Amino acid sequence: MSYTAPLKDMLFDIEHLARIDQVSQMPGFEDAGLETAQAVLEECAKLNEGVIAPLNWEGDKNPSFFKDGKVTTTPGFKEAFKQYAEGGWQGLQHPVDFGGQGLPKTIGAACGEILNSANMSFALCPLLTDGAIEALITAGSDELKATYLEKLVSGQWTGTMNLTEPQAGSDLAAVRSRAEPQPDGSYKVFGTKIYITYGEHDMAENIVHLVLARVTGAPEGVKGISLFVVPKFMVGKDGSLGARNDVHCVSIEHKMGIKASPTAVLQYGDHGGAVGYLVGQENRGLEYMFIMMNAARYAVGVQGIAIAERAYQKAVGYAKDRVQSRPVDGTLSAAAPIIHHPDVKRMLMTMRAFTEGCRAMASVAAAAYDAAHHHPDADTRKQNAAFYEFLVPLVKGYSTEMSLEVTSLGVQVHGGMGFIEETGAAQYYRDAKILTIYEGTTAIQANDLVGRKTARDGGTGAKAIAAQIENTETELAQRDSADAKAVLKRLKAAREAFVDVVEFIAANTRSNPNAAFAGSVPYLMLAGNLMAGWQLARSLMVAEDLSAKGQDTAFMQAKITTARFYADHILSRAPGTRDAIVEGAEAVTALAIESF
Repeated sequence: MSYTAPLKDMLFDIEHLARIDQVSQMPGFEDAGLETAQAVLEECAKLNEGVIAPLNWEGDKNPSFFKDGKVTTTPGFKEAFKQYAEGGWQGLQHPVDFGGQGLPKTIGAACGEILNSANMSFALCPLLTDGAIEALITAGSDELKATYLEKLVSGQWTGTMNLTEPQAGSDLAAVRSRAEPQPDGSYKVFGTKIYITYGEHDMAENIVHLVLARVTGAPEGVKGISLFVVPKFMVGKDGSLGARNDVHCVSIEHKMGIKASPTAVLQYGDHGGAVGYLVGQENRGLEYMFIMMNAARYAVGVQGIAIAERAYQKAVGYAKDRVQSRPVDGTLSAAAPIIHHPDVKRMLMTMRAFTEGCRAMASVAAAAYDAAHHHPDADTRKQNAAFYEFLVPLVKGYSTEMSLEVTSLGVQVHGGMGFIEETGAAQYYRDAKILTIYEGTTAIQANDLVGRKTARDGGTGAKAIAAQIENTETELAQRDSADAKAVLKRLKAAREAFVDVVEFIAANTRSNPNAAFAGSVPYLMLAGNLMAGWQLARSLMVAEDLSAKGQDTAFMQAKITTARFYADHILSRAPGTRDAIVEGAEAVTALAIESF
């Protein structure tokens, strides 16, 4: 059940694909070069491998529980969170002005993967706190920042995001929670919020809820939603904690996976109204909440990569130990470890290639985020912002859907033992399922990709990315290796399939929306597949060059082989996906509803 952080692969991506040398030239990141990245990741690995990862299975067996209005987390979680906070990990990417370390997302994202691989249920608490911090930094008043940010950044307090209500899931226009203005400038908040991750727990002394609600008299629909800070305990002017606020956990959910993470039902205002403070301006709450949502969506994509890595490591360990049958090629005369069998190798290579491809895509996205926020040139910031925004639904949607395939293969590699809970393979499969659902289902990510990221500009941004991929094809074409030629063939076909779909989406989103949106998730999967395959194609060229120089030849050859496998077995799916979208839309909606 042990976990070893894949530091070498992470640092390869950070150095050669995300180009940490360029990130470290941006204002504020001067000390965040490759040496810093390596030192930070190594320390992160020590904490997670030694302290947090061993609690993962324990959390599945002995999850958080609710009793008498209180939530008690899995034994060991509270102590581990104390170490996590005292180590400064919560503030890794946050501004030094509020006590953070101010490191780039390029480094922070890799640390996020390590934490989530170690223990996804545990990692959800700091993940939501990160989102609350970003929202307050962006839209909070100076008073709110002074009151809450330092404690959140230090991990002394934790944060939540409160969107969902019993009648309002993805459709936030249906939010009914209300906020009544008070003479002192505060608000009284009333309502019920469900699915609130770490909405109640015992790991921190205060919980800062960011809550969507309607101010009395606000417009109907999404234009009438505001965002409020509602602390579990009131905070005095000197920063000390006071009375309990009128927000209470009434239950936690019993779930398929991530059992150690308490998913709370919170009741606001049963005893006169929960005191809340407006974030930004009234009726702009959804805009501010999307700051949290975008941060969380990227982070959930990283969770998909993390759980895939954990499942892969588990499957490889089992395949090397489990002896069953003689190899089909006759190389051994007796039964051998199952890793000798071609189909087991196929499954393991699929797991490996998916995970490394999505890791590379997420790393490049993180670097784009850093450039979008810190590069001194305005045009460069704008270009990177557009690139990052395009990648967010892919990192979230494709990486999480990928994690389901990978964790399912992890169970399959174990055979019958994979269906037995004691082996641990099933937990990764169960934990992974939530990733395609929360922070916006895959369909919601696909709707974003179709509407905001493709149709809005007629596909111009998507085609600009395709042009960058074509440049990589030109570089591949100058190489003589069989691997480069094979990857070029698959990358070119996938890119052409992508452009065809972009044109189809742009042409049909308004005139024939059912056709465009019938293929929205397949389009997301094709785009994610292409972006991951593109990064692995780039990695192949780097690895070939470094291998030729004699640098870590075994690792570099493995990178080349993995990129070739991805191209032949995963990227090759793209043309078929294109056909289903462009030529198969009618079949999606043709069946009469009464025939289902």
